[in-house]
Amino acid sequence: MSHAVHSMSMVEVPATLLVAAAAVVYARGWFRHRRSQLTTISVGRLGAFMAGLLALWIAIGSPLTAFQHELLTVHMVQHVLLMAVAPPLLLLGAPALPLRYALPSRSARRTFHRVLHSPRTQSLGRFLTHPVVCWLAPVAALIGWHVPAVFELAMHSRSGHAVQAASFLVTGIMFWAPVVRWPSRLATAQRWVIPLYLFAATLPCDALSAFLVFCDRVVYPSYLSSPRLLNVSALNDQACAGALMWVSVTLIYLVPAVLITLQLLSPPRTYPRAAELRV
Repeated sequence: MSHAVHSMSMVEVPATLLVAAAAVVYARGWFRHRRSQLTTISVGRLGAFMAGLLALWIAIGSPLTAFQHELLTVHMVQHVLLMAVAPPLLLLGAPALPLRYALPSRSARRTFHRVLHSPRTQSLGRFLTHPVVCWLAPVAALIGWHVPAVFELAMHSRSGHAVQAASFLVTGIMFWAPVVRWPSRLATAQRWVIPLYLFAATLPCDALSAFLVFCDRVVYPSYLSSPRLLNVSALNDQACAGALMWVSVTLIYLVPAVLITLQLLSPPRTYPRAAELRV
């Protein structure tokens, strides 16, 4: 219990303030852009970004974090939120424009625009949003952090756990960037890469999940000595965590893949020509 109180007082308040600050900055920029532009960022994008921040807060700032050292299932909920739920919602919010308009002066906004569109930034952006890099980065983070020795390091170090959470969020944003941004910019033939990209991403998650579900020993020693909440054994908790990742990640990745596939298979819309309208 003392550990939970300590966790709530030392971790949740800074994380909550950070998420709240991000919400205020985005909302400030969104309202400024809406007042000054004919083409505005939609309310739907505002809602998506705020939903993404809510998912992020649940993962790193809510009372849920008090139980991450007692239940691997709670830890897995955090990982799914950080990698598969918050990133696509944050990207759907198109944060670049609101962030730019949230800056206090026109000169600061012009500087931000120049930096964002500079050749070096554009070159780095192309590298970081290349589909191969975007696919490999979260896979490396997921597998690397779930190696028992590395996982235990994060469990016993506040800074290590913060780095783990940040790497999940950053690589999650990288992974979802092609899915959220690229389909509208690609030719129809190239868009078929996106469903394959999403399907392939489920495979390493499925392998890790299956290992946790069917392993006959507790993989992470910290959970052997932790208090057993709800009278759930460490081995059953591990199997539950693996099943949670297996089901949630498969659904989250495959649903957009199916929707994009159906969109690509549907016949293109045809609009009547002007001569036909006159008849």
